[in-house]
Amino acid sequence: MTISTLRLNGSDNAHVAQGADLLKQGEPVVFPTDTVYGVGTNPLSATGVRKIYGAKIRPLDKGIPILLADISDLEKVAADFPQIAWDLAEQHWPGALTLIVPKNDLLPADISPNAGIAVRIPDHDLCRTLIREAGGAVAATSANLSGEPPAQTAAEALEQLDGRVAAVLDGGPVPGGLPSTIVSLMGDQPAVIRQGPVEIVSTKS
Repeated sequence: MTISTLRLNGSDNAHVAQGADLLKQGEPVVFPTDTVYGVGTNPLSATGVRKIYGAKIRPLDKGIPILLADISDLEKVAADFPQIAWDLAEQHWPGALTLIVPKNDLLPADISPNAGIAVRIPDHDLCRTLIREAGGAVAATSANLSGEPPAQTAAEALEQLDGRVAAVLDGGPVPGGLPSTIVSLMGDQPAVIRQGPVEIVSTKS
């Protein structure tokens, strides 16, 4: 079953607000980030999270990260955030560093297959404005069908997800580039899971 996908202009404040309202309602919305276009929803909505999996035909064992607007929003989705995490966040956010932290019990079980949740603040003004207006946190992954190339323009996202998402917010082309560095804070010591643009030589405080 397909739905009617709205085309929204990222330079129009009313359109950005409309996209944020849809996100808050748990609808899937496509928007630009600092790397590729993402598709997101309200991270507290179990129905919304399932819609993201359905729109992308994404396996349930692949969790959905959460993008934040500001560091203070971390407490909305994380159960615990050690001092080393605050240090890394203050050094590298907004930017290409993803931290895996214990997830808040308020998050739906389907958002990740384990006790952790991946979080990041993107270095993209429109993206952060949208997330801030949507409540500060958005569960988001790349705007493409699973296994297909990530979209770097709104048109590319529409080509794959038209009729599968509520809206596409066009913020112009995005730069692409390497996926973020991932550091897990789920164990006794921080562990680099994937080295990306942010080089983490040592995660010891």
